[in-house]
Amino acid sequence: MSEANMSKNEETHQTFCRICESLCGLNVTVADGKITQVRPDNDHIATGGFACIKGITQHELYNSPDRLTHPMKRTGSDWSRVSWDAANAEIGNKVRAIIDAHGPDSVAMYVGTAAGFGVLHPVFAKGFIDGIGSKALYSPATQDCASKFAAAREVYGFPFTQPFPDVERTNCLIIVGANPVVSKWSFLQVPDPTKKLRAIEARGGKVIVIDPRKTETARIASQHLFVRPGTDVYFYLAFLNEVIARKAVRHDIVAQHTVGFDELAQLTTGWSPERAAHATGISAEDLRSIVDDYLRADGASLYSSTGVNMGPNGVLAWWIQEAINLVTGNLDRKGGTLVAKGVIDFARFGTRTGLLVGNHTSRIGGFRQVNDAHPGGVLADEILTPGKGQIKVLFVTGGNPLITMADSAKLKRAFEHLELLVTVDIYRNEVGSLAHFTLPATDPFQRPDLPFVFPLMLGLQSKPYLQATKALVPALGEQRDEATIYLDLCKASGVSLFGSKPAQFLLEKATARHSAKRADNRRSVPQEGILNLILKLTRQPSFTQLLKSPHGWARPDHTDSSFLGTKRVTTDDGKVHLSTPLLLKRAAQLEADFGRELASVGRMKMITKRHVKTHNSWTHNIEKLISGDGTNHVWMHPADAQDLGLVEGAFADVQSTTSTVRISVRFTDDLMRGTCAIPHGWGHQHATGMTVASKTKGVNVNLLGASGPDNVDSLSNMSQMTAIPVSVSIAAGPPDTSSWSGIAP
Repeated sequence: MSEANMSKNEETHQTFCRICESLCGLNVTVADGKITQVRPDNDHIATGGFACIKGITQHELYNSPDRLTHPMKRTGSDWSRVSWDAANAEIGNKVRAIIDAHGPDSVAMYVGTAAGFGVLHPVFAKGFIDGIGSKALYSPATQDCASKFAAAREVYGFPFTQPFPDVERTNCLIIVGANPVVSKWSFLQVPDPTKKLRAIEARGGKVIVIDPRKTETARIASQHLFVRPGTDVYFYLAFLNEVIARKAVRHDIVAQHTVGFDELAQLTTGWSPERAAHATGISAEDLRSIVDDYLRADGASLYSSTGVNMGPNGVLAWWIQEAINLVTGNLDRKGGTLVAKGVIDFARFGTRTGLLVGNHTSRIGGFRQVNDAHPGGVLADEILTPGKGQIKVLFVTGGNPLITMADSAKLKRAFEHLELLVTVDIYRNEVGSLAHFTLPATDPFQRPDLPFVFPLMLGLQSKPYLQATKALVPALGEQRDEATIYLDLCKASGVSLFGSKPAQFLLEKATARHSAKRADNRRSVPQEGILNLILKLTRQPSFTQLLKSPHGWARPDHTDSSFLGTKRVTTDDGKVHLSTPLLLKRAAQLEADFGRELASVGRMKMITKRHVKTHNSWTHNIEKLISGDGTNHVWMHPADAQDLGLVEGAFADVQSTTSTVRISVRFTDDLMRGTCAIPHGWGHQHATGMTVASKTKGVNVNLLGASGPDNVDSLSNMSQMTAIPVSVSIAAGPPDTSSWSGIAP
């Protein structure tokens, strides 16, 4: 497992990254209990020496003197150290009192992205909120991907049935609103995406990118076409209209494996390429040429991600995309799109147990849950609106919604109204700065793990494999793993994990025995034992056996013809539903949306943008990743800026219906005219426990998004986070990032 360098008292361990879906294999050098270097693992079974700058510098994030090492309590503006016993007792007493007075739904939880890249953290966090009996669960999905989950539940019967492009064999890949070269794909582990995309072209295939920006991915693609932000659904409708007009539908597949095609075909009537072009900016000639490439290829796939998900019609766009892949015979075939198998049939397990397919509706707006979670866009209203079920207590675990959610200024006001706010994190970020308690968690290198839920349970990997890792360095101070934290909070709150008294009892006993055996006596659930049990129950190699394959253990490759016509399609009738009442009801709004779109042609739209060195809101506390001017900018086409009298380097006011941010201007020819782009994840000036990030000058672009029930999609529960109509003008004054609006109040 390790290579020793005795002269330097160092050991190098094999492990894997846990900051995104790529899960890149890493060689981590440890000296005297501290990580000194992180490098790519050249021998890794899947990632083969690939890792990004964020992954190989993450130890600087974990080694920071800003790390939380002890439970902390806030009184007014002062923070004081408290013991775990005292923190748990006070939190537990408050939770019990709130439940007694206002019911279980008055206690809510937000499970952030950082929680999702480990196995036990999200399981135990959900176990805690389920133990309380609350349905008030929130997640980042309604900021970036819930549209895919909501549509998949309608089409395939389960939200996590997520077909993916067979990148290794496809001959035509059309990427809409995604930038895998920088984001490292989404809902799929594709290490070194640049290499994979170039391989498609090297074998004679085509990569076509549809995006309002000539992204890093578009620069290496065969073809790039600009599309007006937020109009992707009209591109897809025209695409399907053209497929049907050319009689390219595989009616044998449609008849055997689907229902609802006639209603879908009727929906596309009238959406000719010529009509769609008025909104999208993609000419009818160009669209037909793309359809030519797609239909001509021996294996083709349409793929989209956050640029589509986060727009105004993400759920409809994904639905039509999946329908195109299916009716052309490209779903469940090599070179097209595949539906992977994890270590269990997660879709059948979920539908049988009711996991992730709950029908509970939110108090505000009456939105049905997506993945058992409510819309983040109504969280502020749920806190601020009196009545039965008003949220009084909020736990935020591994997340930073004040940076990532729409209308952050309103959300901040809501958080200040809470009777109890608790964060579980490695830093005191913006949310932690408002919290009553901050509980110090371990980082990924301080705990054992398996690849997180997407590859483990769903098999969403271009090359399937499993890997196990031990903890590489010890926890510092009184840091605890999240599983232990939530087990103890259950006990303190007088509830049982998942509402199961036997599970709570057995885990408490196992934790006491395991902790007593530790050399440091640190309280900890037996994490390796639990992970090993998961492997045993799913008939995989044991945790110890996986450790003997430090570069990864290969699983069977993906197969085609393994989804359609099988029990893996978990709809009531076992058929793929090409239309459903809920999807058609949502689609009934398209004509009105199209009219508003045409009326707004010529108005500026703002899109979000990823920075290659930063990962959402996570990595801004690493000096070298925010080096330079330490800020984000509004990127504009030079001609647009000239029309508005803007000078590069000067400040502009970007105004939406919700807020205004004051930000410096940068020029680029890579943007479609009428589009501006602002990188997200910035605006950390209010993070009192992040000394590097708090000195940056960037602004939080999500202030420009709108919240509230009128601004949440009725089916996906998503707030609109991109393609936001804005006005851009010369700044009316100097920048003032000390306010939550980005300018002087």
